[in-house]
Amino acid sequence: MTRAAHAFLLALRDLPHPRVLRVLAQSLALTLLLLAASGAAIFFAARWTLAHWQWLDGAPLDMAGVLIVLLIVAGSWLLFRAVAIVVIGLFADGIVADVEGRHYPAAARRAVDVGWPQNIRLALASLTRLIGGNLLALPVYIVLLVTGIGTPIFALLVNALLLGRDLEAMVLARHPDHPRLDRPARWSLGLLSAASFVVPVANLLAPILSAAMAVHMLHLGKGDPET
Repeated sequence: MTRAAHAFLLALRDLPHPRVLRVLAQSLALTLLLLAASGAAIFFAARWTLAHWQWLDGAPLDMAGVLIVLLIVAGSWLLFRAVAIVVIGLFADGIVADVEGRHYPAAARRAVDVGWPQNIRLALASLTRLIGGNLLALPVYIVLLVTGIGTPIFALLVNALLLGRDLEAMVLARHPDHPRLDRPARWSLGLLSAASFVVPVANLLAPILSAAMAVHMLHLGKGDPET
């Protein structure tokens, strides 16, 4: 966790750089656009469903409406993370290349080019793991609802595991011969990243911050000099 905290602090220092800010603005605009479109689609689908449930009326219909609203609110974090991870996957190579070029020039010279097709494949793979992992965990989420706090804690742990894998794959795409992170390092990377998605306002920076942190984690772990 010490290495992850060091990588996190280094990633914070990367945020003010012009290229990072440019990618942040582009990815944030696209994230919010897709999030708004997804939210609108869910809202209107819910309204249509309620309007066409002829067998529900009165109190049951009201209860169904409340349940749908609660499900939308509960899923908003997951929806944001799903959209954000796809968008950052599309811009990942630019972030990784910028951080490597400034901090790890030797590693940047060894890197292979990652084109749009591979970025899209990585983003879709991340989305598939996100949906699949959370669907598998759904029964546990439901059971833990009675505890009040158990569900968000378990969701954080599940998504930390998924995020660590996704972020590692994003950087390793440029360095296919680089050894993988060990399990504790990958876990701490995912945990800090998943936690940053939970904090309001900070979660808007979380995708870029997580990508930069993954670069530092990988190269610091190998012993590449940080300039």
